[in-house]
Amino acid sequence: MKIILMRHGQAESYANVDSDSARKLTDSGQAQALETASYLAEHYQADMLVVSPYLRAQQTAAQVNRYFNALSPVTQDNITPEDDAREALKTLGEHESDCMIVVCHMSIVAHIAALLTGDYPESFALAEARVFETEFVMMGMATEIDRFVPKQP
Repeated sequence: MKIILMRHGQAESYANVDSDSARKLTDSGQAQALETASYLAEHYQADMLVVSPYLRAQQTAAQVNRYFNALSPVTQDNITPEDDAREALKTLGEHESDCMIVVCHMSIVAHIAALLTGDYPESFALAEARVFETEFVMMGMATEIDRFVPKQP
């Protein structure tokens, strides 16, 4: 199976909103998400889209779904910036999928990637996607096989 971990695109400043969860993508963030979505659609056949409930992740997933429009996004509440990566990975493992795209945030996305490979967490760029191959979702069992970083603003 493939797990594609993707960070959301560039979001507006914290100063413009009442809560972190309400931050929207900027125009640049929308373009970044669309560029990554295009790359993923060209190279992979995703059958599931899992997304954080935060607005910027939902907007990123909407750009992804412009290329994977047959997918019904599944909102997973435990992949927000402050959540525990081990619990998030456990929940991801409960989904039935051959190629899953997961849209979430720093730093949880880096920690999930590290758990998958058994490596040290490495930051993701805005709207970056990394692709992992694994027989099943379990710590230390995946190999990173691809990554894509869109143009940054």
